[in-house]
Amino acid sequence: MRTTTLGTEGPEVGVVGLGCMGMSHAYDDPANRDDETSIGVIRQALDLGVTLIDTADVYGPYTNEELVGRALAGAYRGRAVLATKVGLVPSDGSSSTGTSPNYGRNGRPEYVRQAVDASLRRLGTDHVDLYQLHRVDPDVPIEETWGAMAEAVAAGKVRQIGLSEVTVDEIRRAQAVHPVASVQSELSLWTRDPLAEVLPHCEREGIAFLPFSPLGRGFLAGRVSSFDDLPADDFRRRLPRFQQDALRANLTIVGRVQAVADRVGASPAQVALAWVLAQGDRVIPIPGTKTPKYLADNAGAADLRLTAEDLAELDALPTPEGGRY
Repeated sequence: MRTTTLGTEGPEVGVVGLGCMGMSHAYDDPANRDDETSIGVIRQALDLGVTLIDTADVYGPYTNEELVGRALAGAYRGRAVLATKVGLVPSDGSSSTGTSPNYGRNGRPEYVRQAVDASLRRLGTDHVDLYQLHRVDPDVPIEETWGAMAEAVAAGKVRQIGLSEVTVDEIRRAQAVHPVASVQSELSLWTRDPLAEVLPHCEREGIAFLPFSPLGRGFLAGRVSSFDDLPADDFRRRLPRFQQDALRANLTIVGRVQAVADRVGASPAQVALAWVLAQGDRVIPIPGTKTPKYLADNAGAADLRLTAEDLAELDALPTPEGGRY
């Protein structure tokens, strides 16, 4: 797979990464999960050149880091660029199925210091390559949270630090304390908010941009055609864009992505990912999957170069019905 760099100083990573959240969080009944298959997918990703492996302490909660740690045990660890996150905490009563959508935020420095050590224990490693602030805590100045994360870099527990779902002002405030290696936000053919300000700022500053949900939570890949296709415990059942009337309208977007895919001889997922990749030299989408077939399909997007006409057609897709959350 072709590569890019995570920030101005590296490391080098494949241009498509792997988001691991869905392996143990949010999308289905825990009874249906297959950890051994998920471990196999993570290891297969490394073989395909998908080297950026992304998790978070809140996924599960906590069990996703343990799963990723098992997958990267031994020699696998040295082949991965391992990323995790801090700053979201499960609310009382939340579960790994996401039956409670509410999460608290904790950016207090003392919490960050404790959380990084806990993540290292669960991941079974002495360092993570990228430690990200999952969400800014509105009750704690970002400079204080970021300073504690920078302490983890100085201690050798973390190689680089990044942000998630932030404004340009918040990036600048963090950057004044310690270099920002990456920014993670939702970006896809139906969620384009970062294109206005955040992504251009990252491009100017040499900051890597990590789009999560680049396939619209599977919708843009053509994997959901009805609300009834979603498992009973799937958190997408609570999202506005997946309600039946909105979903029906949004299928128009999927149809037009499929038309481009048919023309270029690729899958809809590859077209959607190739559009994301075309948004910048340091854009590294992290589609999530726990299926070997979909992993290989996603990785293949790195080889798909859309023409200017293809990109213009995708740029002209209609705005989706319904908000993100």
